[in-house]
Amino acid sequence: MTRTGTRTDHHPLRVGLVGYGLAGSVFHAPLIAATDGLALDTVVTSDPGRQRQARAEHPEVRLATTPDELWDRGHELDLIVLASPNRTHVPLATDALKAGLPVVVDKPIAGTAAEARALAALAEERGLLLSVFQNRRWDNDFRTLRRLIDDGELGRVLRFESRFERWRPQPKGGWRESGDPAEIGGLLYDLGSHVVDQALVLFGPAVRVYAEADVRRPGAEADDDTFIAVTHAGGVRSHLWVSATAAQLGPRFRVLGSEAGYVKYGLDPQEAALREGLRPGGGAEWGVEPEALWGRLGAGESPLTGGGEPVPTLPGDYPAYYAGIVDALRNGTPPPVTAREAAAALDVLEAARVSAREGRTVTIGADA
Repeated sequence: MTRTGTRTDHHPLRVGLVGYGLAGSVFHAPLIAATDGLALDTVVTSDPGRQRQARAEHPEVRLATTPDELWDRGHELDLIVLASPNRTHVPLATDALKAGLPVVVDKPIAGTAAEARALAALAEERGLLLSVFQNRRWDNDFRTLRRLIDDGELGRVLRFESRFERWRPQPKGGWRESGDPAEIGGLLYDLGSHVVDQALVLFGPAVRVYAEADVRRPGAEADDDTFIAVTHAGGVRSHLWVSATAAQLGPRFRVLGSEAGYVKYGLDPQEAALREGLRPGGGAEWGVEPEALWGRLGAGESPLTGGGEPVPTLPGDYPAYYAGIVDALRNGTPPPVTAREAAAALDVLEAARVSAREGRTVTIGADA
């Protein structure tokens, strides 16, 4: 293997996974294990319970208690995946890149766009892959919407509404809901990373951002009910909601075009399947949802009363992300998500944070 991450043989690429909480155990480890060309070699966690869980779920895996143990034997590994708390992403990614190892980082890659761009520059300087895990690009509804837009079914898109809402009236605690800025917690950077990334993928760069961020639940420390309005350079307006306080859930997508609109309720089923212990390739059709949940396409009618035509939802495909990583490492193709794309999303998140705090619209410069 060269230090660009491209092996010259056909042995699986060996992965060191840092972190075995929700992200590591539910998303990364199962998807890595299910990907042809990858082998989960080592899991890093100092928690004894998580160590036992990792060994039970992946009997061949090696265990380490600190990331430094990975750097010390970096010649035995081909890829580092960071599923650790947000505040560790920048220092650990820096250490891994300096150790000559390609890196996948769970979103958000950093707390600021400047930090993300600095990591991207370091990876480019070292000739190493650096990618960000944005699995929601492979949600079933998002894949379907991209196809509708590419096929011209909506005409010219005017407004994009996206909601990632939950009903969690009691805070769960932990670093994800911490009010300490160093933890990079709150929904703006958690679910907001997904909805902003999707909007930028669909409609291109943002030029203006307005946001409202609130702490609604008693005892909560970080934003748990946030709205972001994005004006894209091409003229599309995106209205994005993320919330833990939605007692009635709105449509996941409502997209209005010059010829038709598309409305879709419900979340992609892949996260729920992974939480239940199901795995891609396990026999059942992966990422497929029932016809009753298909979105509807039409004009001048309400989908709630049967208006519009049902649109078959494409299967969700989270496995495509790590398949793309294998292709990038073996063949030098672009990674499925780049660090500079993640930095552009962080430009929007930072602008949203300023807008919510100061009550004004923030312009994103052309050179950002």
